[in-house]
Amino acid sequence: MERTHNKIESNPSQKNSKTLVTIQLLLRLMAFMTYLIAAVVMATNKQTVEVFTFHVQAKFTNSPSFSFLVGGNAIASFYALLSLPSVFILNFKRNSISSFFIFLFDLMMMCLVMAASSAATAIAHVGKMGNSHEGWAPICDQVGKFCDTVGSSLVCSFASFILFFLMLVLSANRSKQ
Repeated sequence: MERTHNKIESNPSQKNSKTLVTIQLLLRLMAFMTYLIAAVVMATNKQTVEVFTFHVQAKFTNSPSFSFLVGGNAIASFYALLSLPSVFILNFKRNSISSFFIFLFDLMMMCLVMAASSAATAIAHVGKMGNSHEGWAPICDQVGKFCDTVGSSLVCSFASFILFFLMLVLSANRSKQ
């Protein structure tokens, strides 16, 4: 008597789809966490120093660029959290209009975070190096902890940008199929 082994062949496109969903989910979750960390680290960043007899406080609200960084990362974090279910919904329901809008909002969030990160990086650079042409002295010598924390927030923010960029590449590749 011959034994026949029933081999269940999995559909390669279905396996590929599950892999893409898992990658998208992980990227969105990591982006949510890094956006949130960047916003919280910057929002809680402050340092008070005494200059002569005056108390000077460095905090993110002193600079519109740092406020933009906190706001941009908070908005993108909220969006990344809200968009997590879309990964599952779009996997089961292949609607090109829905996929397009998710792609569009992902792109908008990526641009928002890049703009906020770039603006904050410019101000952080001036704080660290000063600007001799304008007569602005560097301030990171006095508020080093504040400047280091700004750098940490910027690293998280740029990491989030890269994660969203990878999601956009995956989305564009998926829509091509």
